[in-house]
Amino acid sequence: MEKRECCIILSQVEGIGWQTVDRFMRLAGEPTHISVGEMLNILRMLGVAERVVDRAKACAHSLSQQVEAWAADGIEVITRFDEAYPLYLTEIAQPPWVLFCKGDRSLLGEPSVAVVGTRKPTPYGLRVTRMLAQALAEQGLVVTSGMANGIDGEAHRAVLKSTGRTIAVLGAGIDVIYPKNHRTLYQELTNRGLVVSEMPPGTPPHPGLFPRRNRIISGLSLGTLVVEAAERSGSLITADFSMEQGREVFAVPGPITTTQSQGTLKLIQQGAKCVRSVEDILEEIPFVAYNQAVQQDTVTSSDLTEAEQWLLERVAPDRPVSIDRIMSLSGTKWEFGQIHQSLLSLELKGMIASMPGGQYIRK
Repeated sequence: MEKRECCIILSQVEGIGWQTVDRFMRLAGEPTHISVGEMLNILRMLGVAERVVDRAKACAHSLSQQVEAWAADGIEVITRFDEAYPLYLTEIAQPPWVLFCKGDRSLLGEPSVAVVGTRKPTPYGLRVTRMLAQALAEQGLVVTSGMANGIDGEAHRAVLKSTGRTIAVLGAGIDVIYPKNHRTLYQELTNRGLVVSEMPPGTPPHPGLFPRRNRIISGLSLGTLVVEAAERSGSLITADFSMEQGREVFAVPGPITTTQSQGTLKLIQQGAKCVRSVEDILEEIPFVAYNQAVQQDTVTSSDLTEAEQWLLERVAPDRPVSIDRIMSLSGTKWEFGQIHQSLLSLELKGMIASMPGGQYIRK
């Protein structure tokens, strides 16, 4: 089996966490093919308890049946070793080894802004969420949130109503609807948007999983907008992750007399951008006219070679990427000469721009 299969197996085994998988991958080295026996021996070398090794063995033997069952339920699995893995997530600390997806997985590669907030919003907070989420969607941006009650759910609904695109990141297994009252919203998201989870299908919600969920919400996004939040709120955890990941943080001001505004006012005091309209967000996101620019470009995808199309999908419009990073993403797919020639071609066609330090950005 390949390393991606090891990722899927290890992500399901109770007693194996992110750090253990990281150490496993480093110890496994370069070979892409690993037998079940080799996988189990590496786990033993890492000091993993024998009962946990037995769980990994059982999971390995049932993997093909599991993947077939997930596919029958519309669940797709993306690992760190797949081309479909979102580039933005590779830049964060402890990026998830596996993403379980249901819906339009292409949204993972699109520019996104996270919209989060309290589960107990005021009418003002709900109104502002609808206004800003719809405006972001109209600019061609994907709106990412956590499908929680309150601000999160309202952001998803506003985008779906405006026929925009939205991603929900869950703090439970991808087939576990939480909160239960969002069953209809969940169906709409899987039909017209995307639902994502790091946790294996069937995993029930647990308080410890939501901070992990929040790092993915911010990690998929160019920035995080907090609409309303109490002074101690899970939404502020998402904002903290966003700052740690070098992404933008935005906050909507509110009355100093309401509990729901204390967290956002504190964020503004700490340097988050105060948002009065969607323009306050857009001016902080370079190349935010990405969608319009692609539509107006005279060069179409049919004019590109396979290598140029591959590169264009991996050069982001908002964050420079180095040629070394591009080569690491290509693996053995493309040689350096092909990559370099294709980059020059795309630059001549006006689709990317070169920057100091051997970096490139999409126009």
